[in-house]
Amino acid sequence: MYAAPLIYTSLGGVISENSGVVNIGLEGMMTIGAFAGAAVGYFTKNPWLGFLAAGLAGGMLALLHAIACVTFTADHVVSGIAINFIGPGLALFLCKMFFDGAAMTLPLDLDNKIPRPFNGVFPSNSFLNLVFNQYATVYIAFILVLIVWFLLYKTRLGLRIRSVGEHPRAADTLGINVYRVKYIAVILSGIFAGFGGAAMSLAVVSNYRITLISGQGFIALAAMIFGKWKPQGAMWGCLLFGAAQGLTVYLGGAGLGISSQILAMVPYLITLLVLMVFVGESNGPAANGLQYENDKN
Repeated sequence: MYAAPLIYTSLGGVISENSGVVNIGLEGMMTIGAFAGAAVGYFTKNPWLGFLAAGLAGGMLALLHAIACVTFTADHVVSGIAINFIGPGLALFLCKMFFDGAAMTLPLDLDNKIPRPFNGVFPSNSFLNLVFNQYATVYIAFILVLIVWFLLYKTRLGLRIRSVGEHPRAADTLGINVYRVKYIAVILSGIFAGFGGAAMSLAVVSNYRITLISGQGFIALAAMIFGKWKPQGAMWGCLLFGAAQGLTVYLGGAGLGISSQILAMVPYLITLLVLMVFVGESNGPAANGLQYENDKN
């Protein structure tokens, strides 16, 4: 449950950075997706419409990042930082507009949350029920790992995405529209990050609030680096960090007297430790983060 939002967002990072565009704005895209999902889900009473709206909202914010980085060759990190400010700010503004000045959306009814497809199938409190009685977003996340892997390594579009991330000049000379491929990849990354935000606001909890997305986008980036820019590797990284979040929740309810501030640090400490151990051994696409201008500009 806690890993699923990270998997969506990390997959978005994998797609974007394989095309050569660094996207540290995933946090902001998650945030606007979390708000859009909760708001649309509340007003329509349909969580799936909210889920789709979240992807659309994240994709629209990613479009701004693509315009800045691809068309105007802005620094990718600076643009991503701007997105991380725009996302929460826009979400809070719209939240106050649609919910009478409140800083959070009204909660969804339990019947209007993302469903659990295996609810009631296994005996209550059994191991199988504990493992498999998850929200549908969890299963969709794992399916998307396979889809993204197939897209990147078994399709023509995936080959083009990886080629413009490794050597855009060579791809351009072969007739590949580098700008178009980068736009597609960045927008897809925003859609996936929006799905990650919706997985938080429509499944893990039942509404949006300003503290709902607090570092998950950066943890997803860390999982992508841990996974060496591959979807299957990113998935394992997200499962590790999701387990850390679950451990925090478990320890918080175990009555061990551990400070809540210390428990809140656990996922981020694990993130730092993993990065210190693995980041030196991880090499992303050769042209990742580099501005590209063709000879026509």
